[in-house]
Amino acid sequence: MSILIVTGVEGARNCGAIASEQLGTEVEVAEGRKAALAALRRREFRVVVVDETMAECDPAAAEAIWERSGLAIPLQINFALSGASRLIREIRAALHRREREQTLARRAAASAIESELKTTVAGLLLHSELALSGNEVPAHVADKLRVVADLAGSLRQQLSASQQQH
Repeated sequence: MSILIVTGVEGARNCGAIASEQLGTEVEVAEGRKAALAALRRREFRVVVVDETMAECDPAAAEAIWERSGLAIPLQINFALSGASRLIREIRAALHRREREQTLARRAAASAIESELKTTVAGLLLHSELALSGNEVPAHVADKLRVVADLAGSLRQQLSASQQQH
């Protein structure tokens, strides 16, 4: 995905070309709200950079851009004070932050799923063993309960082994 820069500052296209070369991704420059909203309707962006001056002069326009930028990383930079090198640093830092956040979110989700699976497996194992301990279980049902207990035990071992690997 590419980067959208929203600014009316002269030389923005040159700055975008330098950023594109340095970051190895396509950079599109929109000179105002209408152009930015049109670009956001056409496709998604990884990062949307809005000129701080524009955002302060027309907060409704900036808000409309932020609302339509979807999952893009929002950045606000003062192009009057910042050059291409600062823009590139800010974009790289934002991309690294997003990557770290996504990694942490994936780990948290995996941990939550693993915890739920362990609880479910423990319940299956407990209930199948309790059912097997009863004297009134028909042989064909007992065989099926043993299979369930074995499968639950096997799954428990696999979950324990995967947790030790992490």
